[in-house]
Amino acid sequence: MPLFNENVARMARENSDFRREVLTTDHCQVVLLCLQPGEETGEETHWASDQLYVTVEGIGAAVVGAELSPMHRNSVVAVPGGTTCNLRNIGREPLRLYHICAPPEMEPGTVEPRREMAAGVA
Repeated sequence: MPLFNENVARMARENSDFRREVLTTDHCQVVLLCLQPGEETGEETHWASDQLYVTVEGIGAAVVGAELSPMHRNSVVAVPGGTTCNLRNIGREPLRLYHICAPPEMEPGTVEPRREMAAGVA
């Protein structure tokens, strides 16, 4: 694997896609997310992997299991495998974050410009 040494917070600030995979190794994955005002990821359960969501810009709310947690710049939301999660943008500006998933779940190179194009979303 080639060296990956990038400013992932800058990458997240510049990302306007709903989801964009930027790094996949054998053991982890980094995905950029951008939620528009009022948008949410939709309820998801990642059965086989743990998730870390790091907020770069914006204001959001995470529902992890039955708990509601605020999201703001530099906050980290940890979601253990098998736990239901939904992220919402509750602010007036885009909510930009990056997501670390271990082990990887998405295909390398995945880009989902809008939520409607995301895998599993009708």
